[in-house]
Formats: sequence, structure tokens, C-alpha cells
Amino acid sequence: MTDRTKARLDLVRPLFSASLGVAVTDPQAQAPAPMAEEIAGLSPRAIDKRRREFAAGRHAVRIAMAQIGVPAAPVRVGSDRAPIWPDGIVGGLTHTTTCAIAVVGRRAPVHSIGVDVEEDTPLKEKLLSEICLPREQVWLASQADPLRLAKLIFSAKEAAYKAQYPYSRTVFGFSGMETEWDLAQGRFTARLQRDVAPFATGHRINGRFAMGQGILVTGVEMEAV
Repeated sequence: MTDRTKARLDLVRPLFSASLGVAVTDPQAQAPAPMAEEIAGLSPRAIDKRRREFAAGRHAVRIAMAQIGVPAAPVRVGSDRAPIWPDGIVGGLTHTTTCAIAVVGRRAPVHSIGVDVEEDTPLKEKLLSEICLPREQVWLASQADPLRLAKLIFSAKEAAYKAQYPYSRTVFGFSGMETEWDLAQGRFTARLQRDVAPFATGHRINGRFAMGQGILVTGVEMEAV
């Protein structure tokens, strides 16, 4: 593990419960080949960058599984492109060009995990109204680095969406959630803007975030609904 990868793991680990396995890998380094059942989910036309990120993510999954005493098992790609976790296991998986993160746990008490990593760069201004609702834009306007925090809002909505998806199996856009932030405590809340069964309008999904080492990371753990 390189110094940068270790520093990123130290950043990410506190976002999640101690009972969960958390691993960070580097897609720019050589990773073990994914299992055959996993590779089957990759497009034959996948470019090298995509293949590297995929392999780094599955390598992180294996490390996280080992941390909680789970034997290595394939995490296949579903028809909806979401990971299919082994029976009794829940997990979250995310990657960028320089960082892959996996978070894995046993199904009880955690029933769903959402994690997202982004490069620590500002959101493109032209995307602001697509990602952020009006009240979020008002909040951003009062902050010292609004486009960097807009990227954090993007990440939080991704993590919260991933956490709720195993329950709802519903696809919706960034307007489907509005976030609130406690920057000092490293916490956020994503509030649903419409009914998404089994969740009602106003349902709150709580998460944590960290910024540093060139990345923005958001994480969500959900118990049974």
C-alpha cells in the first residue's frame, strides 16, 4: 500500500461503523484480475481506464471482505449495473481514475451501504442548476468555495441514492433529494423530495463526508426500513 493510499484509507475509515470492512485501492497500480463471473459484466468494448477502475474496485472488495471474515466471492454486475453482493452481505463500491473504495458488511444490523468518491475539483458551473436545488444554491452562495461544495453535494446525492436503491429499485435524478450540511461535524442529510416507495416524501437519509488527499468521499449506512 502506498503512502497516498494509506492516507486515503485513514480519511475514509472513520466514515463507517467499525463492524464494516473498508478498503481503498489505486486504479493506477496493478490489481489482481477480477473473477470470471465479474469480468462477464464488463463490456467487451470497455476502455483500459474502465478496466483498471473495475479491477481496483473488485480488489478493494476482496480486501474489505477479508476484514470481516468473509471468503472471497464474486460481486457480479446486475442488469441495472448495480453490484450483486453475495447472500447475507451488503456493500458499497465506488471509484475514480485515482481511487477505488469498497465498504462491506454483514446484512444485520446494516442493510444498505452507499459510498461515493470524487476527485477534489470544483463542479463545473454549467452543471450547478442540474445538481443543486434552489435552496442548495442559496446555501452555496454563502460559502467560501461554492463549486467545490457543489461537487460535495453531487457526491452526497450519489451515496444517498445508492443506499436507498436496494429498497426502492427506483431511478431518479438529482432533483429527487435536497441536502443539508453540518460542515464542522462532517455530516449531511439528504431529504427525499417525493414518494419513492417504501420511502415517503421528506424521508431523511443521514451520511458522513470527508475532504482531503485529493478526494471528496461521502458515505451512508441504512438499517432495515
